[in-house]
Amino acid sequence: MLNEALRLIRVFHDLNQKDLADKLGISNSYISEIESGKKTPTLEVIEKYATVFNMPSSSILFFSENLNNGENFEKTRKHISNKVIKILDWISDKSVTQDAI
Repeated sequence: MLNEALRLIRVFHDLNQKDLADKLGISNSYISEIESGKKTPTLEVIEKYATVFNMPSSSILFFSENLNNGENFEKTRKHISNKVIKILDWISDKSVTQDAI
């Protein structure tokens, strides 16, 4: 679920794939392949995400683990991560709708 975590982080920060690719110094097609799950990002790419979004890479991985294995965490953490996912999905849907306008 690392691909989904990275997509949700990008959408939360209101960036399209091209803008993020420019900030990360990688190709837009690579971003697309990562987010679709066709490719797994390297640790170097995860570090670039962490730098761009001003967050520890461990937080990105923790968020990804929560998406993937919520049942393995405390009840409170699972509840919070589910709420965050719903909020980020809502933002993602709203962003897609606005892009269509």
